[in-house]
Amino acid sequence: MYWTLELASYLSDAPWPATKDELIDYAIRTGAPLEVVENIQAIEDEGDSYDSISEIWPDYPTDDDYLWNEDEY
Repeated sequence: MYWTLELASYLSDAPWPATKDELIDYAIRTGAPLEVVENIQAIEDEGDSYDSISEIWPDYPTDDDYLWNEDEY
């Protein structure tokens, strides 16, 4: 399983919280690449729901990862 920013972006608008099956369904309905569906299927499912993409891919960049000052723009 590998994630890139481009692949993860297909799940950014997913209906969070969501289960693994709901994410697979969402990815298929929105026309996400096959790699996104394969990555979701590779997750070890314990029946839990996920609150955000960062629970699936911990390295997903957040607003804290950027160093610019938003007040200046």
